[in-house]
Amino acid sequence: MSEDSIITGGCMCGSVRYEATGSPSNVAYCHCSDCRGYTGAPVMVWVAFETTQVQYLQEKPKIYESSPGVRWGYCEQCGSSLIWEPNLSVFGGKDIVITEFTISSLDAPEKFIPDQHWYDGGRIPWFDVADNLPRYQKLRFKGAEPTHHGPKNDGR
Repeated sequence: MSEDSIITGGCMCGSVRYEATGSPSNVAYCHCSDCRGYTGAPVMVWVAFETTQVQYLQEKPKIYESSPGVRWGYCEQCGSSLIWEPNLSVFGGKDIVITEFTISSLDAPEKFIPDQHWYDGGRIPWFDVADNLPRYQKLRFKGAEPTHHGPKNDGR
């Protein structure tokens, strides 16, 4: 995607609409229990943007702050899970807030292909994705090394 690309999306009922300009910083599977609890799915795929790239066109998501610096956004009307806005310092990164959209809230999710897995150690044992992507035990920051690539072959 080019720097002038506009990515759009929103909730199921159309109350919340957003756009992000430019390319995402990453597209990642997350296997943590917080993401599973937020979405009700065995894994979540997030598409990350710098918050300065994001604009809401109508209603903004309703925010739930699960802990200081960790915000989740959803549609107050239909309940669609939409965003995760962490301050990365909470996870050992830079002191910046980013906006990550649930891939299913994008108008064209097929354009975004995951490039990594986070919290692979928290993955539900009966669920895995057959790919050769790098797997990290936590969020990936520059310099972090994956624990492995591809599914674990440990009987799970």
